[in-house]
Amino acid sequence: MRLYAAVAAGGFRRYATYRAATLAGLFTNTVFGLILAYTYVALWDERPHLGGYDQAEAVTYVWLAQAMLAACSLLGGGFEDELVERIRSGDVAVDLYRPADLQLWWLAGDLGRAVFQLLGRGVVPMAFGALVFDLALPTAPGVWLAFLVAVLLALVVSFALRYLVALSAFWLLDGAGITQIAAIAGMFFSGMLLPLTVFPGALGELARLLPWSALLQVPADILLGKHTGFGLFGVYAFQAAWAVVLLGAGRLLQLSATRRVVVQGG
Repeated sequence: MRLYAAVAAGGFRRYATYRAATLAGLFTNTVFGLILAYTYVALWDERPHLGGYDQAEAVTYVWLAQAMLAACSLLGGGFEDELVERIRSGDVAVDLYRPADLQLWWLAGDLGRAVFQLLGRGVVPMAFGALVFDLALPTAPGVWLAFLVAVLLALVVSFALRYLVALSAFWLLDGAGITQIAAIAGMFFSGMLLPLTVFPGALGELARLLPWSALLQVPADILLGKHTGFGLFGVYAFQAAWAVVLLGAGRLLQLSATRRVVVQGG
Protein backbone atom coordinates (compact mmCIF):
# COMPACT_ATOMS: atom_id res chain seq x y z
CA MET A 1 0.00 0.00 0.00
CA ARG A 2 2.93 2.34 0.59
CA LEU A 3 3.79 2.07 -3.11
CA TYR A 4 0.32 3.25 -4.18
CA ALA A 5 0.34 5.99 -1.54
CA ALA A 6 3.61 7.21 -3.02
CA VAL A 7 2.10 7.09 -6.53
CA ALA A 8 -0.89 9.12 -5.31
CA ALA A 9 1.41 11.67 -3.69
CA GLY A 10 3.39 11.83 -6.92
CA GLY A 11 0.20 12.48 -8.87
CA PHE A 12 -0.65 15.34 -6.51
CA ARG A 13 2.83 16.90 -6.81
CA ARG A 14 2.87 16.49 -10.57
CA TYR A 15 -0.27 18.56 -11.10
CA ALA A 16 0.75 21.04 -8.42
CA THR A 17 3.64 22.10 -10.68
CA TYR A 18 1.25 23.28 -13.42
CA ARG A 19 0.52 26.62 -11.76
CA ALA A 20 -0.34 28.53 -14.92
CA ALA A 21 -2.76 25.81 -16.01
CA THR A 22 -4.35 25.80 -12.54
CA LEU A 23 -4.86 29.57 -12.63
CA ALA A 24 -6.32 29.36 -16.13
CA GLY A 25 -8.64 26.60 -14.95
CA LEU A 26 -9.73 28.67 -11.95
CA PHE A 27 -10.57 31.58 -14.23
CA THR A 28 -12.49 29.35 -16.65
CA ASN A 29 -14.45 27.61 -13.90
CA THR A 30 -15.36 30.95 -12.34
CA VAL A 31 -16.51 32.50 -15.63
CA PHE A 32 -18.60 29.49 -16.60
CA GLY A 33 -19.94 29.33 -13.07
CA LEU A 34 -21.16 32.93 -13.36
CA ILE A 35 -22.77 32.28 -16.74
CA LEU A 36 -24.55 29.14 -15.55
CA ALA A 37 -25.51 30.67 -12.19
CA TYR A 38 -27.27 33.63 -13.80
CA THR A 39 -28.90 31.26 -16.29
CA TYR A 40 -30.18 29.15 -13.41
CA VAL A 41 -31.42 32.28 -11.61
CA ALA A 42 -33.49 33.21 -14.66
CA LEU A 43 -34.77 29.65 -15.06
CA TRP A 44 -35.70 29.25 -11.41
CA ASP A 45 -37.41 32.64 -11.42
CA GLU A 46 -39.86 31.10 -13.87
CA ARG A 47 -39.99 27.67 -12.16
CA PRO A 48 -39.22 28.29 -8.44
CA HIS A 49 -39.12 24.61 -7.41
CA LEU A 50 -37.82 23.01 -10.60
CA GLY A 51 -36.29 19.61 -9.98
CA GLY A 52 -37.09 19.81 -6.27
CA TYR A 53 -34.60 22.66 -5.68
CA ASP A 54 -35.23 26.22 -4.66
CA GLN A 55 -33.19 28.95 -6.33
CA ALA A 56 -30.44 29.03 -3.69
CA GLU A 57 -30.01 25.25 -3.94
CA ALA A 58 -29.91 25.41 -7.73
CA VAL A 59 -27.18 28.07 -7.70
CA THR A 60 -25.25 26.07 -5.11
CA TYR A 61 -25.48 23.10 -7.46
CA VAL A 62 -23.87 25.21 -10.21
CA TRP A 63 -20.84 26.13 -8.13
CA LEU A 64 -20.45 22.62 -6.79
CA ALA A 65 -20.42 21.34 -10.38
CA GLN A 66 -17.65 23.79 -11.25
CA ALA A 67 -15.73 22.72 -8.14
CA MET A 68 -15.90 19.04 -9.13
CA LEU A 69 -15.51 19.41 -12.90
CA ALA A 70 -11.73 19.02 -13.02
CA ALA A 71 -11.55 16.54 -10.13
CA CYS A 72 -13.90 14.13 -11.92
CA SER A 73 -12.19 14.93 -15.24
CA LEU A 74 -15.52 15.24 -17.03
CA LEU A 75 -13.92 17.18 -19.88
CA GLY A 76 -10.78 15.04 -20.00
CA GLY A 77 -7.34 16.01 -18.83
CA GLY A 78 -6.88 13.04 -16.54
CA PHE A 79 -4.76 9.92 -16.89
CA GLU A 80 -6.76 8.49 -19.80
CA ASP A 81 -5.04 10.48 -22.56
CA GLU A 82 -1.62 9.41 -21.29
CA LEU A 83 -2.64 5.77 -20.98
CA VAL A 84 -4.16 5.74 -24.48
CA GLU A 85 -0.92 7.15 -25.88
CA ARG A 86 1.17 4.57 -24.00
CA ILE A 87 -1.02 1.80 -25.42
CA ARG A 88 -0.77 3.23 -28.92
CA SER A 89 3.02 3.59 -28.77
CA GLY A 90 3.64 0.27 -27.00
CA ASP A 91 5.10 1.87 -23.85
CA VAL A 92 2.35 0.16 -21.86
CA ALA A 93 4.52 -2.98 -22.05
CA VAL A 94 6.86 -1.28 -19.57
CA ASP A 95 3.91 -0.65 -17.24
CA LEU A 96 2.93 -4.30 -17.40
CA TYR A 97 6.43 -5.37 -16.32
CA ARG A 98 6.34 -3.19 -13.20
CA PRO A 99 5.97 -5.03 -9.88
CA ALA A 100 2.64 -3.28 -9.40
CA ASP A 101 -0.91 -3.79 -10.55
CA LEU A 102 -1.67 -1.69 -13.65
CA GLN A 103 -5.18 -0.71 -12.55
CA LEU A 104 -4.20 0.19 -8.99
CA TRP A 105 -1.17 2.14 -10.24
CA TRP A 106 -3.30 4.38 -12.45
CA LEU A 107 -6.05 4.62 -9.82
CA ALA A 108 -3.59 5.85 -7.19
CA GLY A 109 -2.10 8.42 -9.54
CA ASP A 110 -5.52 9.64 -10.62
CA LEU A 111 -6.72 10.01 -7.03
CA GLY A 112 -3.68 12.17 -6.30
CA ARG A 113 -4.49 14.31 -9.34
CA ALA A 114 -8.15 14.55 -8.34
CA VAL A 115 -7.38 15.68 -4.79
CA PHE A 116 -5.17 18.46 -6.12
CA GLN A 117 -7.81 19.54 -8.64
CA LEU A 118 -10.47 19.51 -5.94
CA LEU A 119 -8.36 21.79 -3.76
CA GLY A 120 -6.67 23.81 -6.49
CA ARG A 121 -9.64 24.34 -8.78
CA GLY A 122 -12.58 23.59 -6.51
CA VAL A 123 -12.31 25.65 -3.35
CA VAL A 124 -11.80 29.07 -4.94
CA PRO A 125 -14.77 28.95 -7.38
CA MET A 126 -17.03 27.73 -4.57
CA ALA A 127 -15.81 30.53 -2.28
CA PHE A 128 -16.31 33.07 -5.07
CA GLY A 129 -19.82 31.77 -5.68
CA ALA A 130 -20.59 32.11 -1.97
CA LEU A 131 -19.47 35.77 -2.06
CA VAL A 132 -21.59 36.68 -5.09
CA PHE A 133 -24.68 34.55 -4.48
CA ASP A 134 -26.71 33.36 -1.54
CA LEU A 135 -25.71 29.68 -1.50
CA ALA A 136 -27.48 26.95 0.43
CA LEU A 137 -24.36 25.59 2.09
CA PRO A 138 -24.76 23.38 5.18
CA THR A 139 -23.42 24.45 8.56
CA ALA A 140 -23.36 21.00 10.20
CA PRO A 141 -19.90 19.31 10.02
CA GLY A 142 -21.59 15.92 9.64
CA VAL A 143 -23.13 16.96 6.32
CA TRP A 144 -19.74 18.01 4.97
CA LEU A 145 -18.23 14.71 6.12
CA ALA A 146 -21.02 12.76 4.41
CA PHE A 147 -20.44 14.85 1.30
CA LEU A 148 -16.68 14.10 1.27
CA VAL A 149 -17.38 10.36 1.48
CA ALA A 150 -19.62 10.69 -1.58
CA VAL A 151 -16.92 12.70 -3.37
CA LEU A 152 -14.35 9.95 -2.74
CA LEU A 153 -16.72 7.33 -4.17
CA ALA A 154 -17.44 9.65 -7.11
CA LEU A 155 -13.71 9.91 -7.88
CA VAL A 156 -13.39 6.11 -7.91
CA VAL A 157 -16.39 5.74 -10.24
CA SER A 158 -14.96 8.46 -12.48
CA PHE A 159 -11.64 6.64 -12.69
CA ALA A 160 -13.32 3.31 -13.41
CA LEU A 161 -15.30 4.79 -16.31
CA ARG A 162 -12.25 6.46 -17.85
CA TYR A 163 -10.11 3.35 -17.35
CA LEU A 164 -12.54 1.37 -19.48
CA VAL A 165 -12.41 4.08 -22.13
CA ALA A 166 -8.60 4.09 -22.11
CA LEU A 167 -8.33 0.30 -22.36
CA SER A 168 -10.43 0.34 -25.51
CA ALA A 169 -7.31 1.64 -27.26
CA PHE A 170 -5.92 -1.92 -27.14
CA TRP A 171 -8.46 -2.74 -29.86
CA LEU A 172 -9.25 0.62 -31.45
CA LEU A 173 -5.60 1.77 -31.52
CA ASP A 174 -6.81 5.38 -31.43
CA GLY A 175 -8.92 6.33 -28.45
CA ALA A 176 -9.77 9.90 -29.52
CA GLY A 177 -13.25 9.09 -30.77
CA ILE A 178 -14.46 7.06 -27.81
CA THR A 179 -12.85 9.54 -25.40
CA GLN A 180 -14.88 12.37 -26.93
CA ILE A 181 -18.07 10.30 -26.81
CA ALA A 182 -17.40 9.46 -23.16
CA ALA A 183 -16.83 13.15 -22.35
CA ILE A 184 -20.14 14.15 -23.96
CA ALA A 185 -21.99 11.36 -22.14
CA GLY A 186 -20.33 12.37 -18.88
CA MET A 187 -21.29 16.02 -19.22
CA PHE A 188 -24.92 15.17 -19.98
CA PHE A 189 -25.62 12.23 -17.69
CA SER A 190 -23.63 13.47 -14.67
CA GLY A 191 -25.92 16.48 -14.33
CA MET A 192 -23.17 18.96 -15.13
CA LEU A 193 -25.43 20.99 -17.43
CA LEU A 194 -28.70 20.53 -15.54
CA PRO A 195 -29.57 18.52 -12.43
CA LEU A 196 -30.82 15.07 -13.36
CA THR A 197 -33.93 15.69 -11.28
CA VAL A 198 -34.97 18.19 -13.96
CA PHE A 199 -34.95 15.54 -16.70
CA PRO A 200 -38.51 14.44 -17.52
CA GLY A 201 -40.08 10.99 -17.28
CA ALA A 202 -38.18 7.89 -18.36
CA LEU A 203 -35.13 9.90 -19.41
CA GLY A 204 -34.73 11.24 -15.89
CA GLU A 205 -35.20 7.82 -14.32
CA LEU A 206 -32.64 6.28 -16.68
CA ALA A 207 -30.14 9.09 -16.16
CA ARG A 208 -30.32 8.71 -12.38
CA LEU A 209 -29.59 4.98 -12.68
CA LEU A 210 -26.48 5.37 -14.87
CA PRO A 211 -23.02 5.51 -13.29
CA TRP A 212 -22.43 9.14 -14.26
CA SER A 213 -25.06 10.26 -11.76
CA ALA A 214 -22.69 9.06 -9.02
CA LEU A 215 -20.16 11.71 -10.06
CA LEU A 216 -22.10 14.88 -9.32
CA GLN A 217 -25.82 14.37 -8.69
CA VAL A 218 -25.35 12.14 -5.66
CA PRO A 219 -22.69 14.29 -3.90
CA ALA A 220 -24.69 17.44 -4.66
CA ASP A 221 -27.90 16.03 -3.20
CA ILE A 222 -26.03 15.00 -0.05
CA LEU A 223 -24.56 18.48 0.35
CA LEU A 224 -27.99 20.02 -0.21
CA GLY A 225 -29.55 17.79 2.43
CA LYS A 226 -31.66 15.65 0.08
CA HIS A 227 -30.18 12.46 1.56
CA THR A 228 -29.83 12.20 5.31
CA GLY A 229 -29.69 9.54 8.02
CA PHE A 230 -30.18 5.99 6.77
CA GLY A 231 -30.88 7.39 3.30
CA LEU A 232 -27.15 8.00 2.99
CA PHE A 233 -26.46 4.28 3.01
CA GLY A 234 -28.65 3.83 -0.04
CA VAL A 235 -26.83 6.40 -2.15
CA TYR A 236 -23.42 5.23 -0.90
CA ALA A 237 -24.41 1.69 -1.89
CA PHE A 238 -25.39 2.99 -5.33
CA GLN A 239 -22.00 4.64 -5.81
CA ALA A 240 -20.08 1.70 -4.37
CA ALA A 241 -21.98 -0.80 -6.53
CA TRP A 242 -21.10 1.08 -9.70
CA ALA A 243 -17.48 1.38 -8.53
CA VAL A 244 -17.24 -2.38 -8.00
CA VAL A 245 -18.97 -3.22 -11.29
CA LEU A 246 -16.87 -0.82 -13.36
CA LEU A 247 -13.58 -1.68 -11.66
CA GLY A 248 -14.39 -5.36 -12.17
CA ALA A 249 -15.15 -4.74 -15.85
CA GLY A 250 -11.86 -2.87 -16.14
CA ARG A 251 -10.05 -5.79 -14.55
CA LEU A 252 -11.58 -8.25 -17.00
CA LEU A 253 -10.82 -6.00 -19.96
CA GLN A 254 -7.25 -5.57 -18.74
CA LEU A 255 -6.76 -9.33 -18.47
CA SER A 256 -8.16 -9.79 -21.97
CA ALA A 257 -5.91 -7.07 -23.35
CA THR A 258 -2.74 -8.44 -21.77
CA ARG A 259 -3.40 -11.85 -23.31
CA ARG A 260 -3.71 -10.38 -26.76
CA VAL A 261 -1.71 -7.15 -26.90
CA VAL A 262 -2.06 -5.50 -30.26
CA VAL A 263 -0.26 -2.16 -30.12
CA GLN A 264 0.10 0.23 -32.99
CA GLY A 265 3.76 0.73 -33.71
CA GLY A 266 5.18 -2.09 -31.63
